[in-house]
Amino acid sequence: MAVSGWFVAFVALGILPIAVFGDGTGLLAWVAVVLVVGTVDLVLAGSPRTVSLSRELPSRVRLGESALSVLTVTNLGGRRVRGVLRDGWQPSAGAAPTRAGLSIPAGERRAVRTMLTPFRRGERKAEHVTIRSFGPLGLVARQATVTESSVLRVLPPFTSRKHLPSRIARLRELDGATSMQVRGQGTEFDSIREYVRGDDVRSIDWRATARRDDLMVRTWRPERDRRVVIVVDSGRTSAARIADEPRIDTAFESSLLLAALASRAGDRIDTVVFDRRVRGRVQGATGAELLSRLVDTMATIQPELIEMDWAAVPALVRSVTSQRALVVLMTSIDAPGASRGLLQVLPQLTRRHLVMVASVTDPDIVGATVERGNRTEVYRAAAAERALLDTARVSAAIRQLGADVVTGVPADLPPAVADRYIALKRAGRL
Repeated sequence: MAVSGWFVAFVALGILPIAVFGDGTGLLAWVAVVLVVGTVDLVLAGSPRTVSLSRELPSRVRLGESALSVLTVTNLGGRRVRGVLRDGWQPSAGAAPTRAGLSIPAGERRAVRTMLTPFRRGERKAEHVTIRSFGPLGLVARQATVTESSVLRVLPPFTSRKHLPSRIARLRELDGATSMQVRGQGTEFDSIREYVRGDDVRSIDWRATARRDDLMVRTWRPERDRRVVIVVDSGRTSAARIADEPRIDTAFESSLLLAALASRAGDRIDTVVFDRRVRGRVQGATGAELLSRLVDTMATIQPELIEMDWAAVPALVRSVTSQRALVVLMTSIDAPGASRGLLQVLPQLTRRHLVMVASVTDPDIVGATVERGNRTEVYRAAAAERALLDTARVSAAIRQLGADVVTGVPADLPPAVADRYIALKRAGRL
């Protein structure tokens, strides 16, 4: 049971007899009247337990986009249900409005529309709906909570897809869709054409030259069907927020852009999210299915507050592929102590694979190095310089072990990873 503000005001009127007559006799009579009126109003109120609920809701939505939830409320009782309905969505679902007025005659139904704009990835849930039904006088209400479970899966936004067209155009140049042809170690033979000034003399095909009685050269293109293995660190360091975005979300953005680009290049992409156990895995998918499975898998993964088990990563990569591959490690390289495990296993990976380490940098740290107006800012600048020096030391150690390093702020890291992939293709290393 619940009471309204009108009921409180109705009770407060009982103060008047005390002010007029100076005793409590009138107050007792007024309380009795209030109780009788309130009881009658409660009895005449429609029962909220006689309603039936059904919901129409999209199954998935990208982070930052909105989805419409339509809740149909059917009154199966014999009295009108008038009052307030509260849809029990999680706060991170961004539901608006959270309450709606109801007035449903017996045997009829009404639709309650709620716009959902989630601000976190994952599964946003509504476990129940609370209905408060008032009587004809609007003084007292019956209240009930009805179970109505709904789930909206919020996918990564993939805002970095805006960089995809320009990178695909550069891939077409490498693949021979334009007049540009490249030559490099480990590339595939494409065709034979006549020699023109500026061609590398090492590409001259002497047998074709003898047959045609003219200088002929071979053209080359990047190899297809190469393996790209993406390992995303979901340990405790991935929970840190950089530019109001968790590190793991930036890693997902970079992985999605790289997967889309490598898929268009004809390479095979395998993605594993790992800390001490596999949190998500996508293998064997291509084209549109690849991105669909990736965003669906990444949607529900949240960072775990445990240390990353780097010692298990070489075996994890071997379980994915036995071929030489580009292994991309999405992790943090901020501090030498936290990166010790990564540095210990890199020789095992670089011995067999081409390795790239991608890490997001904090733009606030870079900005703090130039603000030195007072003593506090000087100390902050010194700490920021020390943090940048630690990152540079770890990056240098990674390069000495034979791996490549890509760093950038959250908005710049995904295209930087894609550019390094294209550079590897252009150099014939992949």
